[in-house]
Amino acid sequence: MSDGRTGWLIDGNNVMGSRPDGWWRDRRGAARGLAVQLAEFAAREGVPVTVVFDGSPFEIEVPGEAPLDVAFAARRGRDAADDEIARRVAGAADPVALTVVTSDAELARRVRQHGAEVVPAGRFRSRL
Repeated sequence: MSDGRTGWLIDGNNVMGSRPDGWWRDRRGAARGLAVQLAEFAAREGVPVTVVFDGSPFEIEVPGEAPLDVAFAARRGRDAADDEIARRVAGAADPVALTVVTSDAELARRVRQHGAEVVPAGRFRSRL
């Protein structure tokens, strides 16, 4: 990436929720579909992407050799994925190199404290 940012952290449920396309009727299918789009994005941009979902873990196959990591929040409950994303940013060797995709104002505030850039979910989704 030309701006020196080298990785993306995606709030998966937030991105899915940015478009009222009925994703909630098949959450697993929507997550799998988003993972395919993110794998294509990661391969095209040549940067690692991590997507974090809320809820119980399930199998999501990552197509091809894309630098995509699919993760699930370590705990259940409100803001679980947000806490996981904030933890990853705080623990990153170079948090300034990260771009977090979310429209959650509180998560955005938390990750900006460490220098991460924030891109709103809807704007990012239009890039996919």
